[in-house]
Amino acid sequence: MTDRRAQLAGNLAKVEERIAAACAAAGRKRDEVTLIVVTKTYPASDVRILSELGVRHVAENKDQDAAPKAAECSDLPLVWHFVGQLQTNKVRSVVGYVDLVQSVDRSRLVTTLSKEAVRAGREVGCLIQVALDADEGGRGERGGVGPDGIEELADLLAGAPGLRVDGLMTVAPLTGEYAGRRRAAFERLVDLSTDLRRAHPAANMVSAGMSADLEEAVAAGATHVRVGTAVLGVRPRLG
Repeated sequence: MTDRRAQLAGNLAKVEERIAAACAAAGRKRDEVTLIVVTKTYPASDVRILSELGVRHVAENKDQDAAPKAAECSDLPLVWHFVGQLQTNKVRSVVGYVDLVQSVDRSRLVTTLSKEAVRAGREVGCLIQVALDADEGGRGERGGVGPDGIEELADLLAGAPGLRVDGLMTVAPLTGEYAGRRRAAFERLVDLSTDLRRAHPAANMVSAGMSADLEEAVAAGATHVRVGTAVLGVRPRLG
């Protein structure tokens, strides 16, 4: 365990250096960017070490892995984010432990999240996942709603009991006009965030950038970066 702690501490320090350097290069303050460590496929023991090392935000993408891990770590001062495509039949479980769902991309999910949040007596923050590879009125290859669908979903979220519209999230697209243009994709998300805040001023989160492209996300104006591999190492192959 001490070896794992040293490994995670070293990796975390390197990521911190990268974020700090990216902020300096962009003329931004370091505290303008929040690190979310994506702990999917890694054990609760790693989450506990990360918490001891000062990490406050962690993310998961599958309820069957996340629910028992969150329960095991319920004593820790963590903010839990759900970043995967969320099926409505998993919502009741997810609402029991997450603080923010970053992958809201359809009205039915909003309705189900609201119902379960009210049932649980919780307020859940929501980010609209934006698919920059989506056709008009469509969804992205990896989930998400096209830019033309943001306004309708935001208004629905704002009126939904138990939910809070906190901002936007994207994953750099593999196809379409932004394929291979991560910085441009993230800048587009920031522009869309500016539009969103005209109607919903508190929705100021912009979640973009991962291990390979966090610098581009910080340069574009992201407020949150989601980093897994660079902190935890290469994920084990599943199955």
